Amino acid sequence: NSNETFGSKNPLNENEMHLTLREGGGEDSDDEDYTPERFTKLASDAVTIRVIPDRADLFVMHGKSESLQDMELAIQAEKNKQREEAETTVQCTHFGCKNRFPRGGPYPVCHYHSSPPVFHETAKFWSCCPNKKAYDWDDFQKIPGCQTGVCSEEKQEQKQFLGGTDLRAQAGEDAKLKSIDDYNKAQAAGGTDAAPILEKLRGVLEKLGVENELYDQVVAGMKKDLAGTEEIDDSPEILDAVAAELGAKLKAAMKAIAVEQLRIK
Repeated sequence: NSNETFGSKNPLNENEMHLTLREGGGEDSDDEDYTPERFTKLASDAVTIRVIPDRADLFVMHGKSESLQDMELAIQAEKNKQREEAETTVQCTHFGCKNRFPRGGPYPVCHYHSSPPVFHETAKFWSCCPNKKAYDWDDFQKIPGCQTGVCSEEKQEQKQFLGGTDLRAQAGEDAKLKSIDDYNKAQAAGGTDAAPILEKLRGVLEKLGVENELYDQVVAGMKKDLAGTEEIDDSPEILDAVAAELGAKLKAAMKAIAVEQLRIK
């Protein structure tokens, strides 16, 4: 045995050893069935066939073994401790800080993150520290805070976590895509979006019974009035102003119809 082989250099005491079951892990962390590696201490009086799967990895570890009753008592003691802490203390509301302290202080020093965490696909990171990514929950928890201050119990008003939609919004990727035709019309009008909007409105109103000639006359008159000349001005500034004024007039007309409907009722 090992005691005979190594003698007093590294003696093994069976009363100070326990069995541990390794689960999860593996080389391919991108596999959809991948689960992080974890070690579970086995009770000394556990039924082998119930707790050890076929072909499982078992390790003999240093540390006194515990019975099922010992483990249950330890779990209950931890639950009681957490319940007592929840009743008598509050947790810091700074992102990433795990400190608990008496309600109303004194407030301990804390190291925290200034922005909420991001959970996108398999990546986990703090939005204030985008270059420090983790793919395992324990590794994510170990990312140190980027700010130092004192703990707080004031509720955070911003989101508690961000996802892929938030990232796309921040990057501007969720902006409405333009068709090639709309893009070309906007570029021809100096880059303003008013040109394709006015063109689409012309087509919609035609389908509602408003002749194109009448629409063109109204828009041309607005261009002249806004430019203060008898010439039709198609500059981006005038087109934007025409779109805004026409929108306001259409909105006023719709409100008038709504008011009339209420009056009739």
